[in-house]
Amino acid sequence: MSDIINTMKISGAGMRVQSERVRVIAQNMANADTAPSKPGELPYTRKTITFKNQLDRETGEKLVQVDKIEQDKKADYVKKYMPGHPAADADGYVMMPNVSSLIEMMDMREASKSYEANLNMYTQTRDMAAKTIDILR
Repeated sequence: MSDIINTMKISGAGMRVQSERVRVIAQNMANADTAPSKPGELPYTRKTITFKNQLDRETGEKLVQVDKIEQDKKADYVKKYMPGHPAADADGYVMMPNVSSLIEMMDMREASKSYEANLNMYTQTRDMAAKTIDILR
């Protein structure tokens, strides 16, 4: 029975980190078109999330958890010609966030699929435990 509980804990940890990943992606998408309010200000910076394995001392299993949520320093900001905008420089360009909607949508799809896979494993394990209990009655 402990293997069943461990499997459910592993799947639960996977669902938790994928939920957090979806939250970070949603935040990026919500700010994809957010321009700064003044010249010289930086726009919203895309956030990235990394995971790590952490040993669960109770079960002895390695569970995934969020390691860091950081700003993406690799992707460049996008310059957009908006001469009437308050944050436009002398040439009429505004620095826009380094968020690509296409990349965020692909990441969202991957996170959703990973969440779904963990949920399916959790459900199957729970059903197997219930059937085992029924057999033992």
